[in-house]
Amino acid sequence: MAKDKKPRLPAIIQHGWHVLPHVIVDAYNEELKDKDGFLGDRASKGAFRDILDKWRKAVAANGEDPFGDVPSYSLTKSQLDKYFAGDDPMAAALIHSAVEEFANELATVVTRFLQVEEWKDTQHIVIGGGLSGSHIGRLAIGRALILLKERDLEVEMSPITNHPDEAGLLGGIELAPAWILDGHDAIVAVDIGGTNIRAGVVELKMKKGDITKAGVWKSSLWRHHDDDPTRDDAIARMAEMIETLVDEAEDEKLRVAPFIAVGCPGLITRDGTIEKGAQNLPGDWEEHDFSLSGELVQQLPLINGHEPLFVIHNDAVVQGLSEAGNMRDVEHWGVFTIGTGLGNARFTNR
Repeated sequence: MAKDKKPRLPAIIQHGWHVLPHVIVDAYNEELKDKDGFLGDRASKGAFRDILDKWRKAVAANGEDPFGDVPSYSLTKSQLDKYFAGDDPMAAALIHSAVEEFANELATVVTRFLQVEEWKDTQHIVIGGGLSGSHIGRLAIGRALILLKERDLEVEMSPITNHPDEAGLLGGIELAPAWILDGHDAIVAVDIGGTNIRAGVVELKMKKGDITKAGVWKSSLWRHHDDDPTRDDAIARMAEMIETLVDEAEDEKLRVAPFIAVGCPGLITRDGTIEKGAQNLPGDWEEHDFSLSGELVQQLPLINGHEPLFVIHNDAVVQGLSEAGNMRDVEHWGVFTIGTGLGNARFTNR
């Protein structure tokens, strides 16, 4: 081997594997704790709603709540954005107060993570999850970054580039080795969350091996949280969603690769089981004899007549991988996904 060449690591296709085609996954699903419990819970979407609710109660004790009787958890991100930019100064001020407090919590969580051995020397953190797709979410990220700079922490932070609803699908491309993508127009990806399951066909739009132009051709969403299904019902519904999407893609003459990328909460083992972190999913996905990979392989449809190769990885890892093309000049970077909890993953570019 020439001295000026770095040793190359193989891209091994295994569930939850740390060596991927373009990055090494240094750490993910870190569950840091403080005296009140899991640290990430301080910067989850539920935490933001709780903070907003606290400020609403303070205002209502001395006057009228500008949001009336609408529960804080029922206010959508788009509604909050409209209130923030609207003509009611009290409503805007309430949201601003919540954003400021949430930003401080996010900055505190980032500070603590940067003290963890695997997260030291992180140069850039991408913030994903639903809140990052709103104006108030981006404002909170920007304010948290200012607080980090004030603490002399040399780290950049930005909202995820792709829409949060699609990033968890697009990142699935990074789980596939190049030889699987060759000669195909699309792959199938699934993003399993604590509230929703989203499946989609990701169109590669390949050009000289560049996958950064990929886009979600079509997707379907199921809010399993509303239906309270069993675990078996959830797996069956997921397989049905995939089969429908593959049929529609083939009807449109898209050459779908026999590969399915699955993002799922928790610590994913090499055999596709989940060790911990899946407590928000329907049923017990951490049961010792339950294998998500084993169930999927029985129920997933053939693609172009072939048994699909599928890879399961942590959902924050997959969402973060959607940003890999934009992080090529950053050696060490990470992702936080603000959702039911705070997903996290740290990467080093290969």
